[in-house]
Amino acid sequence: MPRIEVTRRNILAAGAALPLVAIRTRPASAAQFTYKLATGQEPSHPVNVRAQQAIDKIKEKTSGDLVIQLFPAAQLGTDAQLIAQARLGGVQFINMAASVLATFVPAAGIVNVGFAFPGYDNVWKAMDGALGKFVSDNIARTEVFLVGRSWDNGFRQITSSAKGINNPDDLKGFKIRVPNAPLLTSLFSSLGAAPTAIDFSEVYTALQTHLVDGQENPLPIIATAKLNEVQKFCSMTNHVWDGYFILGNKAAFGRLPKPMQDAVTEEFNAAGLAERDDIAKLSSSLQATLKNAGMTIVDPDKPAFRATVGKTDFYPSWHKKFGDEGWGLLEGAVGKLG
Repeated sequence: MPRIEVTRRNILAAGAALPLVAIRTRPASAAQFTYKLATGQEPSHPVNVRAQQAIDKIKEKTSGDLVIQLFPAAQLGTDAQLIAQARLGGVQFINMAASVLATFVPAAGIVNVGFAFPGYDNVWKAMDGALGKFVSDNIARTEVFLVGRSWDNGFRQITSSAKGINNPDDLKGFKIRVPNAPLLTSLFSSLGAAPTAIDFSEVYTALQTHLVDGQENPLPIIATAKLNEVQKFCSMTNHVWDGYFILGNKAAFGRLPKPMQDAVTEEFNAAGLAERDDIAKLSSSLQATLKNAGMTIVDPDKPAFRATVGKTDFYPSWHKKFGDEGWGLLEGAVGKLG
């Protein structure tokens, strides 16, 4: 299949108007503080483009006294390794999906409850409100904290190599890659699939060698990772919304003077809001982009998936795991589940 380049042209077509600045490190000999921000996403992904913009503005606001170097595309390690490095302070900032962070902070996974969010209005009502505070407070009990508001990973979709996923029956025995995220494993098990946890850095090869039949991710990830080259179908299931969190090491952040701390928080907040718009627009425009690249876009029977999950113990089980407080906050934003 043709390769997809998420470039300035198609981002502009999505309405995001992102200047695709180069992802780079900078000489920091004159800086008072030199920190690192590590991500797992490709350089062209909006999370890195917007992060670099924030980094540039932070350097400007601090007169070059705080330099943050961006390391995208898992250059500094796998997701699990980045979480460990952020906890120890070897990397001062990381970007991490809620679905993966849940292996360290279980409460973060509450945003990934299957078929919970019908759309972005509900997402941001929850994440900028009480549910977001609940997640942030739980993260803050560890060595890291949430820097500003949550960013957007997007609604997750299913890709496959041999057939489109139109209804729950199509998932019976389907070998699907999921991140190391217990909630996603549980969701696909409840749908009769055979989920396998594989780090994202190994996904392309796993699909190429048919170790798994398919995978699930938001469209911007599918496009920037060029998964269309090894997958023929994309089913728009919207089965889970996933957030991104910019996490900071508490001790490293505490060493910064208050004006620098304010600059970091302000600029990452502003970048996060812009990244939210980018993802929402790309999630729409990329359907056409992927289709033009040879993928078949499938509009599945979404209510059938939720109905199937509702007949299992998925919702009661996760209600028990998250507790009445967290579950009540989630249902307060999205309505009754189960």
